[in-house]
Amino acid sequence: MTRKSSPARTTLGLATAQNGRRAKGRIELLECIAETGSIAAAAKAQGLSYKAAWEAVEAMNNLSCESLVERAAGGRHGGGTALTARGREVVAGFRRMEDLYRRFLAAMQVGGEFDEFLQSLWRFNMRTSARNEFLGRVSAVKTGAVNDEVHLNIGAGIELVAIITHESTLNLGLRKGSEAYALIKAPWVILTGVDDTLKTSARNQLCGIVSGCQEGAVNAEVVIDLGGGKSIAAIVTNESIKSLGLAPGVAACALIKASHIILAVAG
Repeated sequence: MTRKSSPARTTLGLATAQNGRRAKGRIELLECIAETGSIAAAAKAQGLSYKAAWEAVEAMNNLSCESLVERAAGGRHGGGTALTARGREVVAGFRRMEDLYRRFLAAMQVGGEFDEFLQSLWRFNMRTSARNEFLGRVSAVKTGAVNDEVHLNIGAGIELVAIITHESTLNLGLRKGSEAYALIKAPWVILTGVDDTLKTSARNQLCGIVSGCQEGAVNAEVVIDLGGGKSIAAIVTNESIKSLGLAPGVAACALIKASHIILAVAG
């Protein structure tokens, strides 16, 4: 008796079923956003909380060379959400790759485009405890006796500076032009108002507009829109939000010490 193929085998998996589901789930979220024009509606359709959906969108935007999702004019509440041209390309590319996977022999004949897109999907599969994840290219490495200063261009005109040991630079194979991730835990991000006279020892100063504040019992999460599809989240006390006057639409800056940026590369 001939065994019928399981329907699950026609769904693309990346290295592990768990990673495959995660990437596929994010692609489906993008598709829902394109169909509904709303993060809230897309989150409901995917069985996600609004916060979880926005965090997924922020992560994908931060890990992409170009924004995948952007706010659009109009909508029931005065503003909707839409996929950018790059976002539509990513969704279409994923579906093309699934089709190629179903036609297994044809997929084996695909060259650079397949490999490039597969690599981009791995960016969405990376799991860390850091709230902020950015993908960029090393623009400079300044070598010291013990520590090195690594400059990472993450797009949107933003360059991060990280201090790591020289041994770490060698182990990660970091050099000008190489691709790397910058991981920044939200509690390590210091928030300030926009003040050109402020002097600080923090090497990185990223300024933008507060896009969200979610208060808890003691602490709150504040997200700053940095422009160009990039954003950064910080965990501060509720009292700090009040003293700084932070609220959606208010200009603010995120300060990050160079030693508080963790660099990583794809294995």
